[in-house]
Parts: sequence; structure tokens; C-alpha cells
Amino acid sequence: MNLALTVLEIVAPVFLLAGLGFAWVKVGLEYRIQFVTQLAMTLSVPCLIFVSLMQTRIDPAALTDLSLATIAAYAGVTAVFLALVHVLGLSTRTFTAPLIFGNTGNLGLPLALFAFGEVGLSYAVIVFAIMAIWSFTFGIWLVAGAGAFGKVLREPLVWGTAFGALFLWRGWETPTFLTNTLDLIGQMAIPLMLITLGVAVARLSPKGLLQAFALSGVKLVLCTAIAWGVGLMFDLDSTAFGVLVLQVATPVAVTSYLLAEKYGADAEAVAALVVASTLMAVAALPLLLAALL
Repeated sequence: MNLALTVLEIVAPVFLLAGLGFAWVKVGLEYRIQFVTQLAMTLSVPCLIFVSLMQTRIDPAALTDLSLATIAAYAGVTAVFLALVHVLGLSTRTFTAPLIFGNTGNLGLPLALFAFGEVGLSYAVIVFAIMAIWSFTFGIWLVAGAGAFGKVLREPLVWGTAFGALFLWRGWETPTFLTNTLDLIGQMAIPLMLITLGVAVARLSPKGLLQAFALSGVKLVLCTAIAWGVGLMFDLDSTAFGVLVLQVATPVAVTSYLLAEKYGADAEAVAALVVASTLMAVAALPLLLAALL
């Protein structure tokens, strides 16, 4: 398998759709970020998460082992970046959540499928689900600040993830007509997120990008090292180990930008992190996969 080509095939749509948003703004067309962000975060992304979790079938033993390893890995990543952001004097609301949470959904899931097959995809969904729950609870608390607990309880992303996990655990399915409807709504999520990202990129400054590349390099190294150590500590099988490292090492998620935009953090700085870390991933992920396979 040509891993470099695989990564490029997955990442290319990210830049093409973001480029569409960039061009849209540059030619002077109207784009209401607040409306699109609300639509994505309230409706399409929760539906995407719920359906993807509900339709996944995972062996109970693998679920337990990898779940514990994933919780340990994200606990380590969270502690390290909380400390790092404090030491560097950066804004906790703006930088902590993007540095902790990676793009385990629209980049990590397909990459795990291509690299490790159907079994790898099932493992990747475990990591994705745990990361999503942590991101849409603690992550929202980080970004939203005061009064965040009430905001978390009102966040559709939290309920979409919680109900998806419940349906996965119980083996339940919604009626076919409802599943098809939710799936169709969820399909809006990734294009909306990426086009909105391109709109934000159109407003970036070179200074923001320089800082973003430096922080993205630190994120890649620390996340890979922590996940690698946790995988060895839990003695995961080779596929679960590879998926854990790959998922934790993914670049900054587009949802981090949407949360920053929604809750009033520095969305421009987060957008720069998304772009810089994703560009870095094009070169870094093939090397990481070569070491894991």
C-alpha cells in the first residue's frame, strides 16, 4: 500500500472544500458563519456521531481493553497540555482544547480503515467515541468558561454522543426510515465544517500561522509519545496499538474551530492550528503509519 498516496487521498478533500470557502469569501460573496456554525453543531454533527456509533459492532473484550487505554491516553494528553498552555502563557479557552483533541472522525476513521482494514475501523470508532464524549463535555467547559456546565447539558453534541454510545452498548437500532433521515442530516456535517474553515482561513495572518505550526509540531510529538507509551503499558494487540497511536496523533479537529466560533474564543487562532496541523499531518502520518505497520 502506498501510504503517502492514501493520506493524500484522504486529506485532499479537506483542502478542496476549505479552498471553496476561502474562494467564496475572497470573491465577496456572503457567508454567515454564525448561522452555519449553529446548524452544524446543533443538528448535523450530533446526527453524524449518533448514527456512526449506533451502526458500529465491536467485540466486548476489545471494547474494554481499548476503552481503558484510550481513557488513559487522553488523561495524559489533557494533563500535559493544560500544563504546557499555562507555562507558555497562552489562552486556556483558545488553545487547550484544540491541542488535546484530534481529528479522529473525518480523518482518523477513514485512515484507520485504509491502514488496518475493517477491524481497524471498529477500533478507531472506540477511540472516536471516547474522544467525542470528553471533547463535548470537558472540551466545551474549557472553551465556554463560566457557566459552562449548563451549556454542556444543553449541547446537542453531548446528547448525540451519549445516545450513540447507549445504542452501541445495547445493540439497539432506530427504525430504518429514521436511521436514513439521521444519516442524511449527518452527511451535511463534514462539508459544512470544512467550507466554514476555509472562510476563517481567508482572515488568517502570517503571525498566527507561524505560532500554529510550532504548536502543531509539539502536539504531534507529545500525542504520539503518550499514546505509544499507553499502548505498550496496556499490552494492546498490534492493530489496537496502531489505531490508538494513529487516532491520538491526528491533527486538530475542525470541530475545535466551530466550538471556538460558537463560544467566543479566538476562532482565528484555532483555524490556524487546524490548517497547520493538517498540513503537517500530510508528511507525518505516512511516516507514523510506516512505523506502526
